[in-house]
Amino acid sequence: MPTPLSTKRTSLQPTDGQPSIPDRLYFKIGDVARICQVEPHVLRFWETQFPQLKPNKSGSGQRLYRRRDVEIALAIKQLTHQEGYTLSGARQALQRVPRSPALQPRLSPSPASGIKPPESVIEAIGAARAELREIASLLGAPASSPRRRRARVASMAAYSDFLFPS
Repeated sequence: MPTPLSTKRTSLQPTDGQPSIPDRLYFKIGDVARICQVEPHVLRFWETQFPQLKPNKSGSGQRLYRRRDVEIALAIKQLTHQEGYTLSGARQALQRVPRSPALQPRLSPSPASGIKPPESVIEAIGAARAELREIASLLGAPASSPRRRRARVASMAAYSDFLFPS
């Protein structure tokens, strides 16, 4: 007789049927398997079939999935289990779909958006540019001639009479 799921496992699954991803930096393979409702060996197999799914590995070799990896695993599961894609078809479908804009980092607002960055950001960028110019000028300046080093050991000729008396 199967044992009931623990509360930890059921807390990862929302009530509306859509899996939720907890707000964590890394997920172990067992956590991802519970979220996706597949076995861990399925995730390991998907890693070999989908180049987009590349979890990091800890020093001990344990797979550490980031949120993006979990989202890719959920997309693979949806394509293969619910929409009926073959593995090669799912691979092609994932390659055709660009990354969602919510996942892409926004470094600055686009000029077409009409949004101006705050003045403090502009000032910080100006200060950083000035510092970089100063560093570049220091690195580009001709190097001064190296200082002459003094001999560490005095000449032995002057002391030769004292070291070996005849």
